Amino acid sequence: MHYFIWDLDPVLASFKFLRIHWYGAIFSLALLSNYLFMHWVYLRELDTAEDVDRLLWYCIGGAVIGARLAHVLFYNPSFYYSEPLKIFAIWEGGLASHGGVFGVLISLYIYQRKAPFDYCWILDRAAIAGAFSGFLVRTGNFLNSEIAGTATDVPWAVVFKRLDDIPRHPVQLYEAVSYLAISLFLLYLYNKSTTKNLNGRLTAWFLILIFSTRFFLEFYKNSLINLNSDYWISAGQILSIPFILTGIYLLYRAHKPT
Repeated sequence: MHYFIWDLDPVLASFKFLRIHWYGAIFSLALLSNYLFMHWVYLRELDTAEDVDRLLWYCIGGAVIGARLAHVLFYNPSFYYSEPLKIFAIWEGGLASHGGVFGVLISLYIYQRKAPFDYCWILDRAAIAGAFSGFLVRTGNFLNSEIAGTATDVPWAVVFKRLDDIPRHPVQLYEAVSYLAISLFLLYLYNKSTTKNLNGRLTAWFLILIFSTRFFLEFYKNSLINLNSDYWISAGQILSIPFILTGIYLLYRAHKPT
């Protein structure tokens, strides 16, 4: 069987003193899409978008710091304990999405304390942008031939030549398409709502759907780490469970009669 061969150079463009990688370009596009969407939301609901710049910096800081710390603590702690200066070398890779989400949750809480709305208001809007960012980031992972899937013989398998000659599940694309569908679903719920007070419903659906997807698709990934060879689930799946349970609680609370 002839499988799709993927061998894209991770460098999009190279100049004398600068190299632009596909992943970096896609990550920047994700930030831009977040900015434009929240700019639209602020103008639509608050009649001003002057505070969106501050929001963007809070989100960038929370996402990068949270994602890096989670990678260091949960995915390769022994290496970073022996090489502590490498913790700051984020240009070498190593960002965990679970930590990124947690970091953004904290940064948005700090941000909204000086804003004219409550925590749930900003979380519900940011959830839509966050799911779309997940779509773009996983697309970037595919372009970069990283987060490889398990070996398979399905007709749509992909051979990532920069890794090996084994046909694998294009699990990055599975996640990307799933996150795009989730972002469109959240956008539908947002536009359908007749009130500005969504009471955390979009945040709840974001946590439930994003991390349930992540939990399921981990079975098709070559995990960064399994806590023990006797465990049937990976570290990524274990880290997904608290987010799913939190989402279920938030959804129950949002629909609970007052």
